[in-house]
This record gives sequence, structure tokens and C-alpha cells, in this order.
Amino acid sequence: MFKKLICLTLMLFTGVTFANVIIPEVSKGHLDVKENFSSKYVESRFLNIWLPPGYNNTRKYDVLYMHDGRMLFDAKTTWNNQEWQVDEVAAKLIQSGKVKPFIVVGIPNAVENRHSEYFPQKVFESLAKQKQADLFELERYPGQKLFYSKVYSDNYARFVVEEVIPFIENNYSVNKGFEHRYIAGSSMGGLISWYTLLQYPNEFAGAICMSTHWPGIFTYDKQVFTAFKQYISDNIGKLTTQKVYFDYGDGTLDSMYPDLQKQIDNVFMQHGYPASLWQSQYFPGATHAEVDWAKRLQIPLEFMFRANTQAL
Repeated sequence: MFKKLICLTLMLFTGVTFANVIIPEVSKGHLDVKENFSSKYVESRFLNIWLPPGYNNTRKYDVLYMHDGRMLFDAKTTWNNQEWQVDEVAAKLIQSGKVKPFIVVGIPNAVENRHSEYFPQKVFESLAKQKQADLFELERYPGQKLFYSKVYSDNYARFVVEEVIPFIENNYSVNKGFEHRYIAGSSMGGLISWYTLLQYPNEFAGAICMSTHWPGIFTYDKQVFTAFKQYISDNIGKLTTQKVYFDYGDGTLDSMYPDLQKQIDNVFMQHGYPASLWQSQYFPGATHAEVDWAKRLQIPLEFMFRANTQAL
């Protein structure tokens, strides 16, 4: 049953290529699609850029950079007919005055290379050579490697920081500077979110990590998880005022996370990271799916983008 769940979870790797630019529809705000966005560091792709209702050049907006950008806006265009409902949730928060106005940049994953692009590279390289070789032999399903290529998440992070961010700041009416930029994702996207924040602490004000895939692969491996935990412990001192949000459920793939997330929480507590700057929330019964992330998305968005008029 669990293997069947993994196969279903990984169906997003099939039938999708970078050439498949299916334009999502949004019910709130406006969506710009930048096709064929070229890169020196990763394979070129498109960007889905969501602008909130009333967007105009007379004001400045903060920016949320989100991984798995195909899954954010329109269930009719996704592999599993689910979406994060980013446009509806974000628009409601902005229009209510609960958060500062912001735009969302959806960055699509690398399809079969998603694992190689999102698995924290320095963590992978800290593992023994034999362990790395063993991981490269893993299959997501028969005949399809879990790691389709070498791990290159450092290049992906550079792509976001050195290419996507400058493009957005040069072409949209946004606030510039790290204090106005945030990064977000779920599952493997949760891993690359905290990793990118630790790699570039002076480029982002916070990271949203929902249902973070702490096993790294699709069975619990003590060596892999210990390496994640050690890397965070070794690098958390780079953070000063940055906000970090974690959450998790206990259904489907999320059933692997509760005990592991508690250990990560202990790292933050042991290092005395200010309680006002990080959250870890548990949602009993929640599964590893966009419909569940959509239900609670307003929580991390309020935490990150809380309007100045809102009490801390």
C-alpha cells in the first residue's frame, strides 16, 4: 500500500515536460507567464507570476518565490487535479488587510530531475561516497531512477537568486532587498526552501516549509536524516531575523514526518532561535496533498507577510 502511495505521489514526473506550458486560469488577480526563461545554471523553463487584484506600478509589493509552480493556481492544469489555491488565499488575505501586498512567482520543478534539483546538495555531498552511490541506485518506480542525474540544488538556488530575482525586480513593481523576499514549498520543495535560506541568508526574509520531506528518499534512512539535522545545526547561526515556518500532517506520506519534525524543532530550540521567528505546526489527519496545503496556507502567509498594523 505504501509503495502504491509513493507511485501515486510521483505521477507528476510523467507526461510533463518543460515544453508543456499550460496556461493556468486564476479567479483572483492576474497571471503573467514568462515562457522560455533561460538560465546559465539549470534547464530553461517558464515562470508563473501572479499579481494580486489591483496590482499597479504606483505601489511596491513584496515577493514570494514558490517551488513546484505548476501546482499553485489551477487544478484543471495539474497532474492530480489539485491546487494550492494560492490566488484565492493570497487575495483574501491582502484584501482583508491582514498581510502586506505581495506577488507570487511560481517556478516549475524539473520533472524527472526534481529530486536532483531539490535535494540539498551540500547535505548529499557530506554523506559517505558509498552512501551516495547507494542513493543513486534507488528507483522511484521500476526502470526510473529517483535521482535522474547528479544532485545540483546549489545551481538551482543560484538560478533563483541570481536570475529569477533580478528578472522580477527589474520588470515588476516590487520592493527590493532581502527583507521583502520569501521562499516556499512543500515536500521536497520544503527541503529546498530551508536549504536555500541557509545558503543565502542575506537574500530572503523567510522560508515556508510545508510537509517537509525529512526522509529525503521514500523510506526512513537514519544517515540521510541525521545529515539534514546536522547541516541545519551547523548553519542555523547564519540566521538573524529570518522567519522559518514548518508544518506537517500524519496522513499518507506525511505519516513519516511527525517524529522527524520534532527532532528538527529541537535543533531550533537548542540553538535558542527566537520563538517569534519560527513556527512548527501539526495538523492531525492532514495528508500529503495540495488540497490540505491549501486549507492551511493562510497560516504561513500571515506569519511571513503580516501587515505592520497587526500585533506581533
